Amino acid sequence: MSRRLKIGLTCYPSVGGSGILASALGEELARRGHEIHFISYERPFRIAIDATQVFFHPVVVNGYDLFKYPDYTLPLSVKMAEVSRDHQLDILHVHYAVPHATAAILAIEMLPPEQRPKVITTLHGTDTTLLGADPGYGPAVRHALERSDAVTAVSRFLERETHRVLGPASDIEVIHNFFSPRPLGRPRDDVRRELGLRDEETLLVHLSNLRPVKRIDRLLETIARLQPRDRFKLLVLAGGDFNAFHDDVRRLGIEDMILVRQNVFEIEDYLNAADLGLFTSDSESFCLSILEAMAFGVPSVSTAVGGIPEVIDHDVNGLLVPSAAPDDLARAVESLVADPKKRAALGEAAREKARTAFSADKIVSEYEAFYRRVCGK
Repeated sequence: MSRRLKIGLTCYPSVGGSGILASALGEELARRGHEIHFISYERPFRIAIDATQVFFHPVVVNGYDLFKYPDYTLPLSVKMAEVSRDHQLDILHVHYAVPHATAAILAIEMLPPEQRPKVITTLHGTDTTLLGADPGYGPAVRHALERSDAVTAVSRFLERETHRVLGPASDIEVIHNFFSPRPLGRPRDDVRRELGLRDEETLLVHLSNLRPVKRIDRLLETIARLQPRDRFKLLVLAGGDFNAFHDDVRRLGIEDMILVRQNVFEIEDYLNAADLGLFTSDSESFCLSILEAMAFGVPSVSTAVGGIPEVIDHDVNGLLVPSAAPDDLARAVESLVADPKKRAALGEAAREKARTAFSADKIVSEYEAFYRRVCGK
């Protein structure tokens, strides 16, 4: 049996694809016998309190008057060095280059060479596509990638985009996201009853952190164009504050079509109750939310951007809309509602791809093999 690894994981603990992936990765690795140490300012929200072989080390951020803004990078680097030393970590696996990889590079400089873990940086999107293009951050992102022992990206699109924005800063291994559903807590009919749905109503679902790139304005405009309006409801599983969009909902006259649930832990129950996913982003490195829906046989209609075509095969397990126009997105939704047989076929293909291409068993094994390769260098 291979030696168990001691792995430090740092991610943003809030709702978002990178934090969800890192949390699930830590739990899956712990089940395989590895020792996992999360290092962050809060416990990742999806990590079970009683998870075995999983430890949490909080980073305390002090708001000294000397600093105009509280600093997180330095306290994080100190905590990383402390945990690495005290627990003899093999790896610091950080999700997002800035500030996490920057802090990890600083942390290993605080340690003697024989105590330094390998640093692996996983890119999730805006750390390179947005910050990498910013002259105030780009050099720091490049430096963090060059100094990392290894770099991964969650899609081939993101690998290409990182090289385009930052140049060939380092080799990048593509390891896709995965999703491992938790057991259902309630039957589908119970959840639909809770949401006030009639049998003939189609439940669309959208999961995101509601950041500008997700284009919630376009999502709502699409909903407003659906016909007949009394046959649809949109459930927004919001990882951010939806209050900013209430004016748009009222302006479009779709108050009776929108259901919102904030920071839901048990997304599985709601996904199991849905009929279609709807995603209207300007850019996505992968879109974990689409995969989460696929795992429940829920096909999605989505803009054809970024890494999404690596997840959705158009007209095989979902529909991609190249134009991103609300009218075209609405027509794509209506076409699947009008053709239940096709929708069911897309849903089964979506479930199968989630099971075979993006399963925990497959992707976590890829990470495990990658860890051992990096540690063996």
